[in-house]
Amino acid sequence: MRTKTRRGTVAIASAVAASVLLAACSGGSAGPGDEGAAALDAALEEGGTIEYWTYNESSAAQAEAFMAAYPNVEVDIRVTPGVADHNLAFQNVLTAGSGIPDVIQLEYQSVLQYQLPGHLLDLTAYGLDELEDTFTASTWNNVSTNGGLWGLPQDSAPMAMFYNAALLEAHGLDVPETWDDFVTAGKALKAADPNLCIVNEAGDAGFTTSMIWQAGGHPFATEGETVSIDLQDAGSKRWAATWNEIIQNDLNCEYAPFSNEWFQAFNAGTVATLLAGAWMTGAFPAFIADGAGDWRVAQLPSHDGTRASAENGGSTHSVTAKSQNPALAAAFLRWISTDPAAFEAYPAMFPSTVAELESDEFLGREDPYFGGQKVNEVFAASIEAIVPGWQYLPWQVYANSIVPETVGQAYLNKSDLNDGLLAWQERNIRYAQEQGFTVE
Repeated sequence: MRTKTRRGTVAIASAVAASVLLAACSGGSAGPGDEGAAALDAALEEGGTIEYWTYNESSAAQAEAFMAAYPNVEVDIRVTPGVADHNLAFQNVLTAGSGIPDVIQLEYQSVLQYQLPGHLLDLTAYGLDELEDTFTASTWNNVSTNGGLWGLPQDSAPMAMFYNAALLEAHGLDVPETWDDFVTAGKALKAADPNLCIVNEAGDAGFTTSMIWQAGGHPFATEGETVSIDLQDAGSKRWAATWNEIIQNDLNCEYAPFSNEWFQAFNAGTVATLLAGAWMTGAFPAFIADGAGDWRVAQLPSHDGTRASAENGGSTHSVTAKSQNPALAAAFLRWISTDPAAFEAYPAMFPSTVAELESDEFLGREDPYFGGQKVNEVFAASIEAIVPGWQYLPWQVYANSIVPETVGQAYLNKSDLNDGLLAWQERNIRYAQEQGFTVE
């Protein structure tokens, strides 16, 4: 179905979910030349039309604000709810070689998948690499790789521990500061009531990678077509040791996220914590309405007393290599990622820009759901503690899809997570070799 906005087009589309690795690796397009920021300003002055694909319906409001600021520009917007369907639609037009948009929203974990085969434009041609200090280090790291800049960060997803303060207080438990404290609290809750759980987790792929990241793991490394995969590095094993205690002592619930059982458990107050990115803040009032006032936010527990965090989600915008108007598309990226009007149009977005994260207005917001807590202060501190150097695989979407068959089996059987990690590693190595990558 297609409906008209004031000046743009919003397409609400759906397709069968799929993930496809692009096997041919040419490394991305270097762009039309070293034109710098002046070319972007000139493109905005001249005007024109760009096509923008996103999986976020709130982006329509941003596009409207952009067009209000630049009346000579028209943005045709296609919104495909659901990241899997969005990625599949993009893959289909890439395969067909036609109908490719100028601007595409991507999860950070998907950037390499499209950069290596040459489907994204290197934004250094427009001087956008000079914006590095505008963004947080972790989000910039996700778009700056293989000698180029393949997008500009939109939002960030620093992790924190959401916790049911009322439940912990009812059982005389302090907020866990370390993972040992976390396990101890889980055992105390289970002893008090077998229906209580310290956490709900059953082997989610994004959670697994984020927790390995937070534990200091660097299991994946990519340089061009050469990859290394070591899911038994120190951080991976550190995470597995902690979570082996949790799953083997039945301290976790295993409800599918956002299932009826999940809603019932969290609204009934039987799960003590939820470990997630900043995006979850806006989901609590909608999905766990009965918990209003009971929940608070704290830093993730630490493994060794030193604060450490990770990202759990987040997205970027990229200009496609086949864009018919690359300078105008790049100018749109610059605006949507840095202009205050873009943030005002999408207030629920957790920012990736340093200035916004450090502003008194942002940090001082009190969230009524969380008892008036200034939750942005917690997430801003989390960003400062993100472990540097994380990399995703060039086929991370596929890698995530096989987590239930590997790591997820350890949750199911309450067996050693290290065995699940080794199985995941073996599957990824085999897949990499089949796709023509060199595995070190």
